[in-house]
Amino acid sequence: MESNEYGARPGLSLAQAQQVIYNFLLEIVKIWHPQDVLEEFRHLFVHHTDSVSSQTLPALHVILFANNELEFRNTIKRCCYILVNNWEVARQFDAIQDLVDLFSDPLIQRRTLSPTLKRLRHWLTRFLESEDFEELRLFAARYTEERTLNRPDDWTARYTPYLLVPQYVNENNPIEQRQAARALSRRLKDKFKFDLAMYTAHSQSGQTRDRPVANPTALGDSALRLVKAIVARRGEFSYKNLAHLFLEQIKESSYGDFKKSLTRYLLYTVSNNPISKQIQQQLDTRLVKLYEEFDYEPWDASLMLRTSNRVVDYLMTEDQEQPSPLFSLVLSQGNALTLAIILLKLVLVSRQTLPYIETRIASLIRYYEQFPRSECQWVINFLEVFQITFAIYGDNTEYNLVKVTQRDQRPEALFLAERQGLDAFRIFSQKLNQVHPSVLARADLAAGKEDHFSEEEIDELNLDGQTWP
Repeated sequence: MESNEYGARPGLSLAQAQQVIYNFLLEIVKIWHPQDVLEEFRHLFVHHTDSVSSQTLPALHVILFANNELEFRNTIKRCCYILVNNWEVARQFDAIQDLVDLFSDPLIQRRTLSPTLKRLRHWLTRFLESEDFEELRLFAARYTEERTLNRPDDWTARYTPYLLVPQYVNENNPIEQRQAARALSRRLKDKFKFDLAMYTAHSQSGQTRDRPVANPTALGDSALRLVKAIVARRGEFSYKNLAHLFLEQIKESSYGDFKKSLTRYLLYTVSNNPISKQIQQQLDTRLVKLYEEFDYEPWDASLMLRTSNRVVDYLMTEDQEQPSPLFSLVLSQGNALTLAIILLKLVLVSRQTLPYIETRIASLIRYYEQFPRSECQWVINFLEVFQITFAIYGDNTEYNLVKVTQRDQRPEALFLAERQGLDAFRIFSQKLNQVHPSVLARADLAAGKEDHFSEEEIDELNLDGQTWP
């Protein structure tokens, strides 16, 4: 089967040679069985022998003779993600793992006298040792539901949605890789949101199930209490409403006044926490000198985004490698929820900051992955709290609390209800524009009533200061 549309002509440029291979793979991946596609890929890049197309091997020769290892790596990366993207859409996930396994062929390590084969195998070996190949393995591990990437103490697999973000925000990566990373990250986040909604619904039903709904978090029974604490602020005290009020109040402000107002807004709902004063002092000290040449000019969207991103740096990591002093200070004192809420409030006024936050999350995960799970439990707690917080405030699910009416009016029953505190509330979640049927099916909500919360009740739901199990 040969096609003239990707034919390799004599005197091909490097870019033209790359396109010959891309076009060939794009054609066969849509119509061939995955194993046949993998065999062609192996013939071309590993065995370096003639394939069905008589044009791809000469095209690869052009790439090798250009003696540009970076371009070769870009070529093989894009080829891999062309296949990954198409197999992901076709839900042929096993083929993605087979693609990774293909690079275990011992032929890659075999010595040869051929200068062309020697260069090819040397570049392949270096590719297998690179971060680019680790990113490919990350895809395969998640698609095939591997949990550890063959590392027993690897706790980072739970946070793959964030580890994928640097791949799709990096404009130097092939478009196929960026698309695949974005699609998988979104799919994993949506799955977590759905699993969390199902867990919160069924865990409160009081009914015994043959197959209990699994808790998608790593917080154990504390997850329900955390969800209630996050959802508790409603009405005029809701985070979304406070964000709207903040944006209204600063419409006509100068940039200098905007910076002063920003820290007050971010710390407003956590001001009763002792750590909040230290956070505000450190942020104010950093922000007062930030872009000070614009202090007397009106702020604009660009300045807001840049400022929000700098706040993220101060709160998380300033060098994209090690945690910032403020990050360590806040979390070492058990204030994971406070930090998550501050980041949430930042995103509610600057939506474009979310990918930046998630990229910094990925940097922190990469830093802490060198340590055993037992030594970074406090960081894992924050990641869990962050993941739950942003799942609740996602764009396709709405959470509310319902205060259940006490049906038993006997004095001892009323006394127990008063002592239950948070247990008197039920979590109600629904997909926006479409109520999830499994959530609506909760019969015990039928007799309940929604209730606005007083500030005292909100304070009761504040979980900061606790150490998550």
